[in-house]
Amino acid sequence: MVLVAADVIGAPCWLSLAARDREAAERFYGTVLGWSFRQGRFGRAFSVAEIGGVPVAGIGAVAGEFAVPVAWTPYFAVDDADGAVGRARERGGTVGVGPVSFPAGGAALVADREGAVFGVWDGEVLAEWGVGAERSPAWLELHTADAFEAALFYGEVLGWGRGENDRGCDTSYEEDQVVLRHRGRPVARLNSGPIEQAAPKPQLRPRWLVHFRVPDLDAAVALALENGGSTVTGQDWGGGTTDPARGGGRQMTLRDPDGGLFTLDHAPGPAHEPGAD
Repeated sequence: MVLVAADVIGAPCWLSLAARDREAAERFYGTVLGWSFRQGRFGRAFSVAEIGGVPVAGIGAVAGEFAVPVAWTPYFAVDDADGAVGRARERGGTVGVGPVSFPAGGAALVADREGAVFGVWDGEVLAEWGVGAERSPAWLELHTADAFEAALFYGEVLGWGRGENDRGCDTSYEEDQVVLRHRGRPVARLNSGPIEQAAPKPQLRPRWLVHFRVPDLDAAVALALENGGSTVTGQDWGGGTTDPARGGGRQMTLRDPDGGLFTLDHAPGPAHEPGAD
């Protein structure tokens, strides 16, 4: 059975890295996260990362060509990309790219009212990735000025809270945070925090941050540093939220060698060992 976006409305369904050098990004993330890679559908500039044969993310050497920062972008499942783009515009969002049609579906890149960038996708979904938090190698965290206002925006654009037959996503409110759940399992968290739209440091701007789970945080961080990455700590990072699907735990935010931000979370269990491939 092929799963499509309409089956998992509002859930995170894919991650994509805009990189400068695809092969260099593959070497770094392959070493740190134990990923293997295969050719993507969209040409030689694109590849798909896999864990145990399961696709988990895409890498595209597009940052230089399109003059965009090196960054991870999460994609959310919608029933119609054109409709989601229209709803985003009506609510003060900005459309950067698309909607663009592909053989497997339609996609668009959007910035929310605060400038955080995300994607929408209305086609075939790789079910093993985001829809089951226990199996997913990643979860998402939004840093924004007001998590409650952001939840209203995303809820209206992505259809949160309108799940039918257990297909959609719902939110719950916990102090200054909003937790997004799919089928009762947390897949993302929205945080109110100390952010600035024009902050000189990208980690202090409104943004979606991707967290990758690793079984040995110290080993993964060491591999990242040995291979050109750097840590983001102290007052440079206003986060500190722990993985909602794992009940909390140690984590470290880093930059890859080209400056792309991501966080590693200690999550002992079935996660692939870093440096194994």
